[in-house]
Amino acid sequence: ALPFLLLTLLLTAMGMVMVLSASFPSAYYENNGNGAYYFVRQGIFAVLGLAAMFGLSKMNYQRLRGVGRLLLWGSILLLVLVIVPGNPIAITENNATRWLGIRGTFLRFQPSELAKMAVVIYFSATISKKREKMQTWSQGIWPYVLILGVIALLMMREPHLSGTILIVCTGIVLMIVGGIKGWLIPLGIGGVGLVGTLYVILVQKGILHYGENRINTWRDPFNAEWYRGDGWQIAQCLIAIGSGGLFGKGLGESIQKMGFVPEAQNDMIFSVICEELGLFGAICLILLYLLIIWRFMVIANNAADLYGALLVVGIMAHISIQVVLNIAVVTNTIPNTGISLPFVSYGGTSILFLLSEMGLALSVSRGIKFEVT
Repeated sequence: ALPFLLLTLLLTAMGMVMVLSASFPSAYYENNGNGAYYFVRQGIFAVLGLAAMFGLSKMNYQRLRGVGRLLLWGSILLLVLVIVPGNPIAITENNATRWLGIRGTFLRFQPSELAKMAVVIYFSATISKKREKMQTWSQGIWPYVLILGVIALLMMREPHLSGTILIVCTGIVLMIVGGIKGWLIPLGIGGVGLVGTLYVILVQKGILHYGENRINTWRDPFNAEWYRGDGWQIAQCLIAIGSGGLFGKGLGESIQKMGFVPEAQNDMIFSVICEELGLFGAICLILLYLLIIWRFMVIANNAADLYGALLVVGIMAHISIQVVLNIAVVTNTIPNTGISLPFVSYGGTSILFLLSEMGLALSVSRGIKFEVT
């Protein structure tokens, strides 16, 4: 548990440093000289998240079995509330309505973050109780597909493509580990690939227009037609990554964060890391993620029961998929989906729930009993 805890604290600390560095210029000009504005807000939620992590780590994770259903229905209700027309507490930014809260304050909440945690807890609790029935359609496949489908439809209405992909993939991983029929795995992977290919083809043919600009800018972000529009952000990220070199320009010395990369402290913070800390810093960050994933695997393999193992696998899937997607987006390997970098990107609700999930993993690790021979 101690190595896992230290890695979590180190990653959180690195995230706080990079949020301060990446956000300082924009915060300074947007908030009358208060360059630490975003850093302080992130710090408040990080402290709350650390408190939740330590609290949950001391709790017996078995007590959360009955909470999963409540969290799931609560998150679905909040997702519905987000998309209700005319809702005064629904907050829209960058043409997406994903938050509930009070405009102009840091009092806001992103229901999709709760949905991620709720899916992990509910799926783990129910799958562990009926693993022998997971290969049946009526009890092992259909109920979970229905839940993922409802959440996906609600989140696509926001729209929130990256969150939808993340939750659906996490749920599928838990179903696979939970014991669904082996032949469904390649079928599912093939189905996802087919849908993705069909989507790109329809966009290119002009039949489907959702995400059309993102596909076009992904193919050629420096094209004159897109560069000054939707291609600007990813083009500036690529410039930042390339200009960082091997060891970077130095912490705080990024040029692209000076208004070139929009909202550099958010989804595109990895480009600032590459520019300031270079390839070396980027590799160190990736190694931190790999070490945490390795510790997840150790905890899951030695968990006292299936429920604990599934909890850890679900959290591991959520974090690892999110890391891969974010870095792929920032490096223009895949089209921009608007996904944050766990523990590093600015986002209060995100850091709060991420640290809470780490508390659950620590709780499972505390239940491991090693035999002394």
